[in-house]
Amino acid sequence: MLPLALILRAAGHAVEGSDRALDQGRTGAKFEFLKSKGIALHPQDGSGITSAEQTLVASAAVEDTVPDVAAARRLGAQRMTRAELLAQLFNAAPVSIGVAGTSGKSTTTGMIGWILHEAGKKPTVMNGAVMKNFVTPEALFASALVGDGGIFVSEVDESDGSIANFDPSIAVLNNISLDHKTMDELRRLFGEFVAKSDVAILNLDNDETKALSASIVAGRKRTYSLGDSSADYLAANISPRPFGISFDVIERASGERANVALKMPGRHNVSNALASIAAANAAGVDFVFASHALESFAGVKRRLEFIGEKSGVIVIDDFGHNPDKISASLKTLHEFPGRLIIMFQPHGFGPLKKMKDEFVACFAENLQTGDILVMPEPVYYGGTTDKSVSSEDIAVGVSAAGRRAKAFPTRSECGDFIVSEAHSGDRIVVMGARDDTLSEFAGELLSRIG
Repeated sequence: MLPLALILRAAGHAVEGSDRALDQGRTGAKFEFLKSKGIALHPQDGSGITSAEQTLVASAAVEDTVPDVAAARRLGAQRMTRAELLAQLFNAAPVSIGVAGTSGKSTTTGMIGWILHEAGKKPTVMNGAVMKNFVTPEALFASALVGDGGIFVSEVDESDGSIANFDPSIAVLNNISLDHKTMDELRRLFGEFVAKSDVAILNLDNDETKALSASIVAGRKRTYSLGDSSADYLAANISPRPFGISFDVIERASGERANVALKMPGRHNVSNALASIAAANAAGVDFVFASHALESFAGVKRRLEFIGEKSGVIVIDDFGHNPDKISASLKTLHEFPGRLIIMFQPHGFGPLKKMKDEFVACFAENLQTGDILVMPEPVYYGGTTDKSVSSEDIAVGVSAAGRRAKAFPTRSECGDFIVSEAHSGDRIVVMGARDDTLSEFAGELLSRIG
């Protein structure tokens, strides 16, 4: 919601809002930042909805029982979902670039935005994560960039089906894997999204997107891969580093080649880079320019982010919250020595129940001898949900597979265990989504070590 509010405010609209995190006293710096931008904040008690002339925009997590929703209904104020409003802005742009897929959306969106910005295209960018390149003292939470060049770049979300509202000029599809919906639902949603685009950017390294690519005529798609020589954009000579990775990117049609040294680790980020180069190229940016622009891309917050090192222990903050993301992060980390102590906070009871077996399999396959998985209960701030599957169920399953895993009722108990367990050479990884205080928790762990 924050980047959407910033884009609307910059366009001259009066913007007000509420958030249960504000009422609960969490993430105060973020709300002070919003107020500094002229965005009024209210308690989430209905007091901010005073006129039928207002429009209430609510995220999918906001239930009908929330007082603001009840007040809007009582007064006859228009109600829109966040995705509906975002889609209106996105679809109205002369050039719209939608970034979809189970994993990698925020990083790819940031990469595309940075390339277009460096090329002088002045894009508007709507991201689900803070883009480090655009952070300034006046924009500490730079998950949005407001431009005037007629290009709108945005993540699009399949979790609530709202991807169906978006009509992209350029559709980027990183991957398709199980997350919030069944595979059949995901195939339909992503397939329809890609079918509406003028140009589709597709990953041949993912079986699902490769199958989708086969159904699209050559003139309407551009493909990329780390190993499939039939791809339009191909990576070669990949060389990992602990907090970066370098590679050559080859454009098959022209035979041009460029070397890229990313400031973030992991082969999955090489894949994200290929997707962003292909999308920027489709939007009119020179291939070599686009490739070299990524060398100054600083990344997005909470993607294998180095927090610090103390007494030989490294602390890393990561957004990994579904099996696909977690697997990519753990594979990247295991390319280098050091035991992993992973605190994974599930992003909800619903996803935990839906993907219980996949979570167990993910950790069983990606934890190595000596690694430890530590889990508190899923993040929960209110509302109705089925709590029949808990973190204990995941820990029991992972332990049964021969890996070391423990569950605790609270995050503070996880922290006590981690600090008592960590020693020189270890890497502590804090994983999870939907909770801005995880980054604060990672910083607290660092301060307690030793």
